[in-house]
Amino acid sequence: MTITWIKVKNVKGLRYYEHSTRIYKKRKDRNFSLTYKIGGQTKTESLGWESDGWTIEKASVIMNELKQNQKTGQGPRTLAEKREAAKKQEKLEKQEHQKSALFRDVFRQYIGRVKKDESEKSYTRKLGLFQKWIEPIFQDIELEAIKPTLVESVKDNMVSNGQSERSIQYALSTITLTFKYAKSIELTECESPAAKIKTPKKDNKRERFLTKKEADLLLDELKKTSEQLYDISLLSLYCGLRAGEIFKLEWQDANFDSNRLFIKDRKNGGNASLPMHDKVREMLLRRQETDNTGYVFKSTKGTKITEISNAFTRAVERLGFNKNISDPRQKAVFHTLRHTYASWLVMSDIDLYTVQRLMGHKDITMTQRYAHLAPEHLDKAVSVLR
Repeated sequence: MTITWIKVKNVKGLRYYEHSTRIYKKRKDRNFSLTYKIGGQTKTESLGWESDGWTIEKASVIMNELKQNQKTGQGPRTLAEKREAAKKQEKLEKQEHQKSALFRDVFRQYIGRVKKDESEKSYTRKLGLFQKWIEPIFQDIELEAIKPTLVESVKDNMVSNGQSERSIQYALSTITLTFKYAKSIELTECESPAAKIKTPKKDNKRERFLTKKEADLLLDELKKTSEQLYDISLLSLYCGLRAGEIFKLEWQDANFDSNRLFIKDRKNGGNASLPMHDKVREMLLRRQETDNTGYVFKSTKGTKITEISNAFTRAVERLGFNKNISDPRQKAVFHTLRHTYASWLVMSDIDLYTVQRLMGHKDITMTQRYAHLAPEHLDKAVSVLR
């Protein structure tokens, strides 16, 4: 395509050509360029299209500015130099803005996104960790000024106040995610200083499991409160299922002909076909009489359940199972039912390999963690020696 340049009257060196088809403001769009001599050589530089905001008046101002700079030797002499100077200035302003960005303010923007995109539980947890443990240490400190030593102070404060390893991990993760968010909106180029902090390691394996009598008492108490919660607890106790596995269970996963439950996508990968205990079979058949489609256990709205009801904790409290117990490893919680299942199997002389398969553990050491024997059972074993 042949370009026909048109000189602008009264502005030496300013010219334009018209687009062959594109119309802007009822006429063909125009592309402006500058031509001038610098260092004895003729230089031509393109400004841009009128549809992008360029006008004869605006181009004239730029041309006069560059010619004046060429005469005085100060400031950008060409359009390329002017654009490069603008980029440098923008970069400096951005760096200054980054330096002044407070962690507190960035977190508030980030937590706003969490409220929109994540669960209420995630939002509440992150906000609580920030308010109680992070904000008192970080106060009015800029992102760029936060170093690993400051994050260590958050961790040490949580440790000295008896916070769990899991809570400390969440707090460090909250700091890291805030930095990641800041990076995504170009408020910092720094990596999270929390990424270099190691969380304290603690033996968190659960020691507590229920005796047969305690299990019966708990199930009876749950039945008074909620039949569905009773059924969910029975399933965990006699099949060793995690809460998440129970929530995903559908009626199509129950095979009453073979007395098997198909468990999809277990925590450590893969699926499993597990035998039904007689009590579980009886419970499922009873539930099937009133509802046999979709999920086995549903919320009041007919949707998938996402967490165990607080009624479980209240039932445990009424029975006094956790009275005067401060060590979380010794407390009875919903996961205790799964732990009890494994412990009962081991105490009934079921080999660890079989227990490992039933529990869905990839590593036998995990089975040993959950299926260790109670002290009184060990005492009984030793007592047979004469």
